[in-house]
Amino acid sequence: MDRSYGWVVVAAGIAITCLGMGGVLALGVFLPPLEAAEGWTRTQVATASMFAFLAMGVAGFGWGALSDRWGARRVVLAGGAIQGLGLVLAGKAGSVLELQLAFGVLGGIGAGAYMAPLTASASRWFERNRGLAVALVTAGMGMGTLVTAPLATWLIAAYGWRMAFTVLGLMVWAVVLPMALLLRAPPVVAASGPGGGGMTAGEALRSPALLAVAFTYFCCCAAHSGPIFHMVSYAVDCGIAPMTAATLLGAQGLAGVAGRIGGGMVADRLGEKPTILMALLLQASAIAAYVTISAPTQFLLLGMVFGLSYGAVMPLYAVLVRNWFGPAVMGTAFGAVSMAATFGMATGPVIGGWLRGIGGDYLWMYAASAAIGLGALLIATTFRAPAAPVLRTA
Repeated sequence: MDRSYGWVVVAAGIAITCLGMGGVLALGVFLPPLEAAEGWTRTQVATASMFAFLAMGVAGFGWGALSDRWGARRVVLAGGAIQGLGLVLAGKAGSVLELQLAFGVLGGIGAGAYMAPLTASASRWFERNRGLAVALVTAGMGMGTLVTAPLATWLIAAYGWRMAFTVLGLMVWAVVLPMALLLRAPPVVAASGPGGGGMTAGEALRSPALLAVAFTYFCCCAAHSGPIFHMVSYAVDCGIAPMTAATLLGAQGLAGVAGRIGGGMVADRLGEKPTILMALLLQASAIAAYVTISAPTQFLLLGMVFGLSYGAVMPLYAVLVRNWFGPAVMGTAFGAVSMAATFGMATGPVIGGWLRGIGGDYLWMYAASAAIGLGALLIATTFRAPAAPVLRTA
């Protein structure tokens, strides 16, 4: 099999993360409609997002380990089938608990099958341009926001929130399942990567280096998930029309796509750690600046900076894990790191809704998110590649 097929794997990964992760991140645009139609509070609906990311994290660790054994294709097929079912059932929810279980638990378990297996699969195909390849796969997440947020907003306005969830579920089935069939393993897998490559799964999971990456990823995602999830609601609170606010969120997602690609290219030249540090500093600064804006143009410009910052850093954790621990345990090791990240993604929306309920606005959410973002930056300064494992003798 020609090595150029790796770009087919990357293209399939983009499509899968676009619809799969876009279906998870689109819940933010449902907040005002569900509050108005059903009387469910924003904190209650945000709890569905928390359940989704918690389920993604726990399931993602298992899916990643399974992908090391079975390959990405079977894992992603199973995940796509489960997530699509969760979204369709969310459209039939008769209570907020049913929404939380369908969208959050079932949908989250399915969506957990994407990131670790897909990034592991893409990274195995490339020695050169590995950062770019992984960045492109994760870029689908930003593209998903660009596609699903305006689409869901239009569907809600035209047909109601139930139909919007149903259509998103059908789209996941229509896109994720066929794309998963294109996923293949490379003809030859390198024995190890630089640094600590060649470790066993157990050695990787016990490594302080992996813990540092996981904790940084947790804080990074906890910092930006609240501002992303509540951006439409914050813009509406500032007097911006819902469709305009959803379009602004889509533009921010598009900037995230550019950030992922740019971050991967920069990291291929400067290294992962310097690029991560620069992106984390920019992310914390952009989050803090949100409390100073209220006009659509301001949201657009700051959203572009914010999207570039969190987009640039997202694929680089996977590249670090691949380079430090090797391809054989990439699914397991990055599954563990992704679990920490999704716990961070689960934390931000709920804390943001809670802080808004207490303060009456989003000031304290942005302040807390910026502080957590600075914490991620401080932890990232400690990154060191693990020592090579000691060879055992009989």
